[in-house]
Amino acid sequence: MTIMEPRKHGNSADGAVGGRLARIEGQLKVTGGATYALEYPTDELAHAVLVQSTIAAGRVLNVDTARALAAPGVLMVLTPEDDLGLRLSGDWGGNPPEDLPYHPLPREVQFNGQSIAAVVAETREQAAEAARLVSVTYEEQPGVADLDDPKAGEGKLLQHLSVGWGDAEAALAAAPVQIEAEYRTPREYHCAMEPHGLTAKWEDDQLILWEPSQWSHGMARMYAEWFSLPSENVRIISPFIGGGFGSKGQPLAYGAVAAAASRKLGRPVRLAVTRPQNFTSYGGRAATRQTIKLGATQDGILQAIIQRGASETSVYADVPEQTGAATPILYKVENFSSESRVVPVNTVSPGALRGPGKNPSAFGIECAMEELAYQLNMDPLELRLKNYADHDYQSGKPWSTRQLREALTEGAEAFGWSKRSPAPRSMRKGRKLVGWGIGCGTFPVIQAPSEAMIRILSNGRVEVVSGSIDMGQGTYTILAQTASEALGVPVGQVDVVLGDSRLPGAAIAGGSMLAGSITGAVHKAALAARDELIGLALGASGSPFRDTGANTLTIQDGRLSLPRNDSPTMSLPELLASLGRDHVEVRRNTLPDGVSPEDQQKSWGNMSRVQGPTMGDYSMHSWCAHFAEVEVDEDFGTVRVSRMVSAFDCGRLYNPRLVESQWRGGIIMGIGQALLEEGVVDPRNGRTMNNNLGDYLVPTNADIPDIQVISVGVPDLRASALGGKGVGEVGIVGVAPAIANAVFHATGKRVRDLPVTLEKLI
Repeated sequence: MTIMEPRKHGNSADGAVGGRLARIEGQLKVTGGATYALEYPTDELAHAVLVQSTIAAGRVLNVDTARALAAPGVLMVLTPEDDLGLRLSGDWGGNPPEDLPYHPLPREVQFNGQSIAAVVAETREQAAEAARLVSVTYEEQPGVADLDDPKAGEGKLLQHLSVGWGDAEAALAAAPVQIEAEYRTPREYHCAMEPHGLTAKWEDDQLILWEPSQWSHGMARMYAEWFSLPSENVRIISPFIGGGFGSKGQPLAYGAVAAAASRKLGRPVRLAVTRPQNFTSYGGRAATRQTIKLGATQDGILQAIIQRGASETSVYADVPEQTGAATPILYKVENFSSESRVVPVNTVSPGALRGPGKNPSAFGIECAMEELAYQLNMDPLELRLKNYADHDYQSGKPWSTRQLREALTEGAEAFGWSKRSPAPRSMRKGRKLVGWGIGCGTFPVIQAPSEAMIRILSNGRVEVVSGSIDMGQGTYTILAQTASEALGVPVGQVDVVLGDSRLPGAAIAGGSMLAGSITGAVHKAALAARDELIGLALGASGSPFRDTGANTLTIQDGRLSLPRNDSPTMSLPELLASLGRDHVEVRRNTLPDGVSPEDQQKSWGNMSRVQGPTMGDYSMHSWCAHFAEVEVDEDFGTVRVSRMVSAFDCGRLYNPRLVESQWRGGIIMGIGQALLEEGVVDPRNGRTMNNNLGDYLVPTNADIPDIQVISVGVPDLRASALGGKGVGEVGIVGVAPAIANAVFHATGKRVRDLPVTLEKLI
């Protein structure tokens, strides 16, 4: 089976690491040549459509399928009565699964929109029509709709997320200046352009899945455990992904349903999750609330931070949105206390959405710092610089690199912060009030092992082969640049093959860990391939270098030569022809030496070898500072972001053009979070009321101003082999508080619960 056509692209002066090479798969995407998961042609294809619960809590008493089964084209209706023969899978960390059955269509209803049945028919239209004919009888029970439900309570304290040092309560009580406020964020959803779904096909005991995946090896492992198969019997194919933002990192219940239906029918089954079902088939960002207390001296030196946060979770799993994730590391403080709780409500388990934890955490602390600045009558920029953290006060470790001061100062200069009029409501453009605000952000460096293959072909082309994925962040391009530079071949001769669990193992594209992980593996493999080519050239019988005794043979522009003017040269095709070989293949990984092949395979399918930001001798993070300008129309109360300047420390940039795109994408999502996005829940039955892109508002081009992004980072070789730090998630962190702070500066009204909407400014 062809994984994908090799990517073709021309030579470029930007082909080395650090160059601004355009994305090499871009032409395929804009011309329709890129094939996505739900577009693969498959013979004898059947279609499945989900039936979801209409209550928040209770039990399915009966599913009447008679009318659906009698409808044209219907092949099967799956209900809670059907034993699909599945077992639970292990978790992300590699802990073995419990030996218990897994029911993706359960009888117990735990949230409104839970899948409880599926109709399979010859066409999608037939399946959708028949799904409407399925009648479900429930035994309904009281549910908890959201954090504001009186039945929700205070939730459960998570001790492992509680952080503290010094005596925060005493220091706060003694501080001459104190503030206290509650900050809230609503439910938010991924809204990827490509809806979720998959095509499942069985070939004997081999399961093939075309499914958008941020982690092909991990998802293959979980499917294998569901169906009691060896991992190598499951293949995930995912060369292109139309956005994920954290939602496509693991298999979900609908995937189990489609694969089980395919096995029962003996033919391929495609299940496309509808846009409304995308709001409940997996979890978005959980709603949060947090109270922050700051104590400071009259000249603005922080004495204490006390943070108490809670996030909603499902009634069947504790999944925290860590409201205290960024709070301990942004500023210098000798007395700190933070606690996190989860509050079970009848919702699908929350998931990871761009900048998880750090995002709502930064909203709280950055709004609180701005409030403190106004109480002190101090410039918010000065307050932040005055409390700059010289090391990580939580872990006690030095920073690997931390250019947050530079991000603040260079961002402020580019923005023109010195021209700010301090008083709220003091800046105008005609009838519009103008406000300026700051928000800082951070995201940890997460390191994970990966593997890569370099294959040099007889025609001189080079293939980079990896099971890693590209969901728009530029993996194809930066891997071509990495191999080109290390091997000494033009980037136009490099083809990259990705997105298949049968290929060499790779980290998940999540936690901003993929680029640093996979470029390290490709660089290592490419250098090893280069050394092998040079060794072959020195030893080949027909080689002009055989008897030179040279130990300085180089490869440049795809040709081998000595560093002297009269050196003979040999192209890679000529070398392979002289050896009688059609290719040279090298495979390397970044695991420690001595790891067994069996443990290597396990490393790609779980996160047991993933290392957090303080696992070594240093504390490693990306950093940013956002400067926002808003215009508020006094007559209509509308808020528009009119300008953004954001400065980032993400270490070395492998491709600034693609990095800037990632940063801008995060900022745009942050604008949506600040002004537009909010999951609205019906308190009577827990139903998501705005489960479509007409009512759940996301930013469009008309909402986005000029965005200037600046890099202030320096290479950080402790963070990754090539010196880069994560870029994909840090961009959203701190945007919402920068905008909320700008709104206060413009209007004098402080909005502490997102989004900032017209009625909150009245």
